Amino acid sequence: MEEFLLDNQNSHNSKKLELNMDSLLDVSVEISVEIGRSKIPIGELLALSKGSIVELNKVAGESVDILVNEKLLGRGEIVVVNEKLGVRIVEIITPKERVQELG
Repeated sequence: MEEFLLDNQNSHNSKKLELNMDSLLDVSVEISVEIGRSKIPIGELLALSKGSIVELNKVAGESVDILVNEKLLGRGEIVVVNEKLGVRIVEIITPKERVQELG
């Protein structure tokens, strides 16, 4: 358990706010993996049909982006685990890189 002191600007009293880190462990976040992107004209989009192939901007075998709540966490490799797709984390970006991604 950690304690933080908050200064109340309207009075000279300080309030203690206790943050129980254990309570955050059950909070759900969304993890997604982006394998690539493509930009195509609307005419090509409308011409897509079953069996069409959309070329992405990444090369086969290139690292994929791992996002947590739509924010970049790191990069990884696509793997197959028990006939399901997964991602092996190969890099976690630094806090400095995370701030740069926001700008």
